[in-house]
Amino acid sequence: MAILLTRETKIIVQGATGNQGAFHTRQMLAYGAQVTAGVSPGKGGQTVHNVPVFDTVRDAVAQTGASASIVFVPAPFAKDAALEAMENGIRLLVMIPEHIPVQDTVEIVTRAEDLGVSVIGPNTFGIISPGEGTKMGIMPNHIYAPGPVGVVARSGTLSYEIAFSLTNAGLGQTTVVGMGGDPVVGQTFISVLKHFQEDPATQAVVMVGEIGGSAEEEAAEYIKAAFAKPVVAYLAGRAAPPGKRMGHAGAIIERGRGTLESKEQALTQAGARVVTMPWEVAEAVGTMLS
Repeated sequence: MAILLTRETKIIVQGATGNQGAFHTRQMLAYGAQVTAGVSPGKGGQTVHNVPVFDTVRDAVAQTGASASIVFVPAPFAKDAALEAMENGIRLLVMIPEHIPVQDTVEIVTRAEDLGVSVIGPNTFGIISPGEGTKMGIMPNHIYAPGPVGVVARSGTLSYEIAFSLTNAGLGQTTVVGMGGDPVVGQTFISVLKHFQEDPATQAVVMVGEIGGSAEEEAAEYIKAAFAKPVVAYLAGRAAPPGKRMGHAGAIIERGRGTLESKEQALTQAGARVVTMPWEVAEAVGTMLS
């Protein structure tokens, strides 16, 4: 099994005729995803890798029955694309673009809550469910394998490294979710952990966090109170000085909040196993599952 994204999920690609949209449409198809349509205003009637393109989400959903969308449109137009998707039946929305204005993201997330839409991102690598053979995102196909480990990450590159090390250790993944690196995102550590809690195929969870913000501390409170599965955590930013702005907009330490030490302490006290190097994750997971 998997969370949020299964092999039955029918997907549309907003911005499918652009360079990134077309490239990743091909990669998603190669992985086995049910990409049923593309959406590019004014490009209706074209095809991208034999996938039909429509002018609107409404037309794409009406013709294909899709319930999920991945957005590759430029940041200034991302809010309109997201709202169009949600208002026309999309219930899983992956927002790839970075540099979306925070106010736009707030509007997207607020409307998603009203409509019951699961938003992943923005500024995310997406979601992949190796156990189901499907993905919505920009992650490399070959590093994942089906297995019992769920992964939720703020960092794309680190999550790739950790997923590949899990795969090489014979520890495949149920689903890997990229929360996104912006200050405001749709799915959080807690919301993803709740999904993993309900998934019987997920036997352990890896959290990939980083300095800045309070998401990891909040997740620690949930783990301590209600999460029954083993958790291994790796946190990036060990060498960063206070106040350092990292690669992600959300990774900012201010007034002593969101430090590596506070996050590690909170997670350890919650019962999670915190490791200090990415390559230690697979060994820790293996030990906890043995």
